[in-house]
Amino acid sequence: MKVLVIEDDPTVGQFVKRGLEEQRWSVDLVANGEEGEALARSQPYDLVVLDMRLPGRSGIDVLRNLRARGFERPVLVLTAQDAIDAKVETLRAGADDYVTKPFAFEELLARVEALARRPRAIVAPVLKVADLQLDLDAREVRRGTTLVELTPKEYLVLEYLVRHAGRVMSRTLITEYAWGYHFDPGTNVVDVVINHLRKKIDAGHGKKLIATVRGVGYVIKA
Repeated sequence: MKVLVIEDDPTVGQFVKRGLEEQRWSVDLVANGEEGEALARSQPYDLVVLDMRLPGRSGIDVLRNLRARGFERPVLVLTAQDAIDAKVETLRAGADDYVTKPFAFEELLARVEALARRPRAIVAPVLKVADLQLDLDAREVRRGTTLVELTPKEYLVLEYLVRHAGRVMSRTLITEYAWGYHFDPGTNVVDVVINHLRKKIDAGHGKKLIATVRGVGYVIKA
């Protein structure tokens, strides 16, 4: 099992990390909200332990952003805020459980284990648009029966467009998804990747799937 701990207090963060690793969990620890959110969206974590008071981006904003972008893994909030309204707000924002500081590690571990036992949401392992298929487990792309070789960034951009098929996605949203919030392109990197995708996905096919909406962004549709 792989856990992401987003906690800016180094003592608490290392305490949680060490305790989970002793239970043979794989744990990554970050102390910044923006970095944690980007990492959660780019890596296959089984669970996230999230503090509320974080530099860069607050825990509640991280939580809302992850849920808005389709993040379905359990999120355990770990915070000193113990007021009822704070708990209600956090749970309504998409938290699966809530542990207040100070805490006993045994309780935290029991809650983490309970969340880890929950069955995962059933997600189709293959995304389809027309004759384009993305195998999410194998990270393979096919147009018809032809296997298409993509770079990691090309795959992320294509996956993002296919997950939002029919909706125009802005360059900013594409950049945040594929490169993370700390990445400042400074160039037309998104346009370059889209051009590569067009050559690999649409070239040689009568029906073009990737379209440009001038001044807005890109869309993929059947």
